[in-house]
Amino acid sequence: MSITTREIHLKNRPEGLPTPDDFALVGTTLPAPRPGQILVRNLWMSVDPYMRGRMDERKSYIAPFALGQVLEGAAVGVVEQSADPRFAAGDRVVHFAGWREHALIDAAHATVVADDGIALQTYLGALGFPGLTAYVGLTRIANAKAGETIFVSAASGAVGSVVVQMAKQMGLRVVASAGSEDKARWLRDVAGADAVIDYRSAPDLTAALAQAAPQGIDIYFDNVGGDHLDSALAVANDLARFVLCGMISGYNEGKPAIGVRNLFSAIEKRIKLQGLIASDHIDVLPEFIPRMSAWIKAGQVQLRETVVDGLERAPEAFIGLFKGANTGKMLVRLTKS
Repeated sequence: MSITTREIHLKNRPEGLPTPDDFALVGTTLPAPRPGQILVRNLWMSVDPYMRGRMDERKSYIAPFALGQVLEGAAVGVVEQSADPRFAAGDRVVHFAGWREHALIDAAHATVVADDGIALQTYLGALGFPGLTAYVGLTRIANAKAGETIFVSAASGAVGSVVVQMAKQMGLRVVASAGSEDKARWLRDVAGADAVIDYRSAPDLTAALAQAAPQGIDIYFDNVGGDHLDSALAVANDLARFVLCGMISGYNEGKPAIGVRNLFSAIEKRIKLQGLIASDHIDVLPEFIPRMSAWIKAGQVQLRETVVDGLERAPEAFIGLFKGANTGKMLVRLTKS
């Protein structure tokens, strides 16, 4: 049976910060699933900073979005129709066909989510790619050890907030950076950061970091780039490890970012700088999922979400990422049923 639904298309390639005019809300009709397909009613979808890069026509680690076509990203929902024996109506699934209220997808591209008492949308955050990114960055790239000091930028965001809490569970001293006193308070009082810098009110970020980490930093988990990366290089100890996860400060510049000013410090201090794309580390999931689930159930990782209701407000939620509108994971709730 076919179904009428709605989806968000990319209308224009943004110049600088995207605007609502760069998106279009479009009605469409989906046919019944063919053999090997399932029809999913999406309940929650994710908006993430990396999606901004896909809106540009350029080569990257993932293909750009096509103009006039539906966007995509992580989503969770319920199977309504199945033409694949591995799935039944009512199954809860996670997949990559977000930005739409219903998704007709190949069954091979969906994964059943167990009803384990953890909220379904958590599989878009701490139990999804943001959490996996945090886990891989700390364990595989930084090789974090108890007693070390880590600096986390954008520490109240979807990835950073998990990094902070995981690092505390692993016995590290955590210095966090965020852009408001409310976010700083949550990082101190709930996430457990040892020191927090409100970078918007700090007249000198490097001086503030040096004061917060008087013994230097051994690890930098970079979600921002720009002046945060410069400051981390200045305060880093010899043989520090930098996890380069994201550089949100430059995503809307519309021109190549200015190079790091003191990169020579990486030579002097023999710093390792390594980029991180979580999809390169899917093999870690069998280790990551049960460990993170246990932390969540024990209350050792606290979840904070910023929720926007309605598919039509998904562009608003996405744009808000670049204005500091979220604490924790930014989510779009597509239905309350």
